[in-house]
Amino acid sequence: MANMAQAVRMALHYAEENLGVTDVFGEDVGPPLGGVFTATQGLKTAWNSPLDERGIIGVAMGLAMAGQRPVAEIQFCDYIYNTIDLLKIAGNTCWCTNGDWNLPMVVKTPVGSGIRGSIYHSHSFDATATHIPGWKIVMPSTPLDAYGLMLSACQDDNPVLFLEPKALLRIKGDEPIPGEPADERALSKMIDAPLGDRSAWKPDWPALEPYFVPIGKARLVREGTTLSVVSYGRMLPLCVRAAAALAETGIRAEVIDLRSLWPYDWEAIRDSVEKTGKVLFVNEDTEVTNFGEHLLRRTVEELFYRLLAPPRLLAGKFVPGIGLADPLEAASVPQLSDITEAIRSLAAEQA
Repeated sequence: MANMAQAVRMALHYAEENLGVTDVFGEDVGPPLGGVFTATQGLKTAWNSPLDERGIIGVAMGLAMAGQRPVAEIQFCDYIYNTIDLLKIAGNTCWCTNGDWNLPMVVKTPVGSGIRGSIYHSHSFDATATHIPGWKIVMPSTPLDAYGLMLSACQDDNPVLFLEPKALLRIKGDEPIPGEPADERALSKMIDAPLGDRSAWKPDWPALEPYFVPIGKARLVREGTTLSVVSYGRMLPLCVRAAAALAETGIRAEVIDLRSLWPYDWEAIRDSVEKTGKVLFVNEDTEVTNFGEHLLRRTVEELFYRLLAPPRLLAGKFVPGIGLADPLEAASVPQLSDITEAIRSLAAEQA
């Protein structure tokens, strides 16, 4: 099975060939590196930009306004913050022009902790991203969803932020990418650049097939009746592991992978909460003005009389960054033990 980085790479190749993607660019995105996580190796339209995040976003906006379909990468989301004003302009262009101008551009960037990246390579961006209207925002938790969401992003006429959980980029999926070979070693030989001299290397792409995950549609990962757990990105697999372990104690946690932060699938959340009466929102961004707080507020406003206990949020600590040492990182963002205890505690709570 492909890992998430390979899935993103194959999706971008398919988009180059079939969806009109014209430029894939950013810092070290082109040859020879193909991105720091190798998610752009071998792409025919990939090229290296200067070390200038504002220039990257500005060029993507210009290309999109000129009718192209660019995919721009910010190497780590920690460095996207100096482009906020440009992201705001990109998000409001269609609205400000009364629909006369669309910006069909994708901005991809790795997010979150989990690789011991310390203060400059461990930030989350989901809360900040959802404060910028006009963008569609997606964050996959599996390679197959990464493939399907990237294809949907590349054909969308709106600007789309594709947030890649960097700790999951090397994790293999449980479901194949349509068209990938059954032997993962064969896939690696086909599309992974060799170490050393890559000047003569060319990928041998498999016969990939289209697979679109609709932006705004959540995925029911695990059914349950005791409580609902709503998450996305890196935290989602941890929620699934916690739910599976607690099932042995009689706690049946329903787990929903949101996949899209905007638009998000409120119907999936509502239906689950109406069934279980309890909900825990989990993500790793800092807890103050967290996107999960919005979901919690809407849950209280619209589903108050269906709740059997107050809804809860489990999120990262409100600290300026993530420490390099393992104990510091573990103390800053939710860990498996934190999620397990939060589910157990909420399951036991009575209204």
